[in-house]
Amino acid sequence: MLGGLFGKKSRSKTSTNSDRKGAKQEKPQDKTEGKSSSRSRGPEAAASRGRKSGPKTDVKSAAQGRSASDRQDSAKSAGPKQPAPSSDASRQQTDVKASTSQWTPDQYVVEAQEGKTRFHDLGLDLNLLHAIADLNYEYCSEIQAESLPHTLQGHDVIGKAQTGTGKTAAFLITIINDLIHRPIPAADRFASEPRALILAPTRELALQIEKDARALTKYAPVSVYSVVGGIDYQRQRDYVHNEVIDILVATPGRLIDFLNSGDLYLDQLDFLVIDEADRMLDMGFIPDVKRILSRCPKVDQRQTLMFSATFNQDVMNLSKRWTSHPIYIEIEAEQMTTERVEQKIFMVPADEKLEIMCRYIETNDITKAIVFGNRRDETRRLEATLKKKGVKAALLSGEVPQHKRIKTLDQFKNGQIEILVATDVAGRGIHVDGVSHVFNYNLPEDPEDYVHRIGRTGRANETGVSVSFACEDDAFLLPEIEKYIGMKLNCEYPDYLLDTEKKEK
Repeated sequence: MLGGLFGKKSRSKTSTNSDRKGAKQEKPQDKTEGKSSSRSRGPEAAASRGRKSGPKTDVKSAAQGRSASDRQDSAKSAGPKQPAPSSDASRQQTDVKASTSQWTPDQYVVEAQEGKTRFHDLGLDLNLLHAIADLNYEYCSEIQAESLPHTLQGHDVIGKAQTGTGKTAAFLITIINDLIHRPIPAADRFASEPRALILAPTRELALQIEKDARALTKYAPVSVYSVVGGIDYQRQRDYVHNEVIDILVATPGRLIDFLNSGDLYLDQLDFLVIDEADRMLDMGFIPDVKRILSRCPKVDQRQTLMFSATFNQDVMNLSKRWTSHPIYIEIEAEQMTTERVEQKIFMVPADEKLEIMCRYIETNDITKAIVFGNRRDETRRLEATLKKKGVKAALLSGEVPQHKRIKTLDQFKNGQIEILVATDVAGRGIHVDGVSHVFNYNLPEDPEDYVHRIGRTGRANETGVSVSFACEDDAFLLPEIEKYIGMKLNCEYPDYLLDTEKKEK
């Protein structure tokens, strides 16, 4: 969705780490100065791995360090990258691009405003700018405005920003712009060798990133594909083994499967993106990520971007090994939670929560909301109870088969499902505009999860409401949440939502 891709227009403050940033102020060319690739290229290497063969040259060392203007000049003379003949998706993208050759930036009118960065101002490729214009976005969010001038010049970046502020577009624009400017002829490309890898902790997030990438490559000859668990293994294996992929979005487990089977190789990567690194750590994926990175080019032979809503010390320690002289960018909000989300805390006994929530949904005529629970068994019970009461509800958790999860999300987006019951892991990848309410049926044990949960509403410059239930089992978690978000939460007992008989009792 657009709000998730480019971010809501927030009033958050930007504070970059000037000391760290100052340590790497050299020109982009310095990053690749003297770099020589040790990667095995050419028909012999391809043949030994069973891949489609053909001559291939090391373009990264020669091109990655160039300035944006140099890249634009060379792109004009080199012409657009030609897609692989065997890829229907690539041929379709080429046809689309050819059909939009008459488009000019004059058709994308955005007035210059002090303190705001237009996408016009970044020297982006015309086809990428056209796609951004189609998405009706005019100005960069703060994380984009702070990071893109550096990432477009080849610098590694570690970015911290709230959820919904446009981190995804920040790294996608960087990758797509560079791949357009540094094309490799189709005859020189091999299957199984992506040029960019984006790692995400959950299937939902990976699929959302893939969708956003396809929207931004609408007019560009750049192929996008995702490999995630829960989807037909053989179909994915056949695709990655036989098709040329520019941008690969993956969850760690399925990617390792294909690396071990020899169906994917990462030694030709120009870009590595690690999204939601804190969640990777929480879910125990860091050993898997280390194994994946061992298959990638060395840190000085790729551009590495890390973006997340939070960075704890463990992640920061890992990032020092995974990046080369990174620029640190931190977007601090005036408060951890957006002012566009009205936050309610209902202090109720555990046995009254379900009735109160159902009556609140009915009283306020809610047609698009998410209910978060801490445990899978509880979310199953919630879904079943809501359905019995006539509510159009569905479950989204790790135990639901992937094909059903995709269908459920689509039905939620188009209104066939009104209430989505989710766990934190599954909910992390939900980027749906128009969610009016978020219910915390249980208070999250981690205050960060509270921020991520209520961030599912109030997106794309809309307002929203979060309702959290605090009972005798979890009310003790409130002080830590209030400390983390930097504000006091008002509590109330909503007796007006109870049956008359219960009120009298």
